[in-house]
Amino acid sequence: MSFRILLIDDSSVVRSVLRKALQLTGLPVAEVYEAGDGAEGLEVIRRGGVDLAFADITMPVMDGQEMIETMSAEGLLEQVPVVVVSSTQSDPRVQALLDAGVSAFLPKPFTPEQIRETIEQVLGVDRHAV
Repeated sequence: MSFRILLIDDSSVVRSVLRKALQLTGLPVAEVYEAGDGAEGLEVIRRGGVDLAFADITMPVMDGQEMIETMSAEGLLEQVPVVVVSSTQSDPRVQALLDAGVSAFLPKPFTPEQIRETIEQVLGVDRHAV
């Protein structure tokens, strides 16, 4: 099984770092999609075919919190797990999003190992099967 992963962050540098870290995990990644804000991310998720999304909180147009709230209201959060990636660990929004059904929180900066562990945890991947 290979994964289709969506990276949602307004920083192209962060998306590039995430993409590179995904390559270094050794996990089978079939496709990596990118979005520059929550509205773009929501469009990609609505089209289907995404197994997991990594999303920043602070973005223009539609921030991560609003995107996740919309996903929850539309029943999409049950279909596509979301991992919040943010440098604002003490932000009260992080706990609110975890309470709202976000699958995990990944603090910036992160390592490929942390990304692999998060994907294994969220998608229930058997470490020895991949």
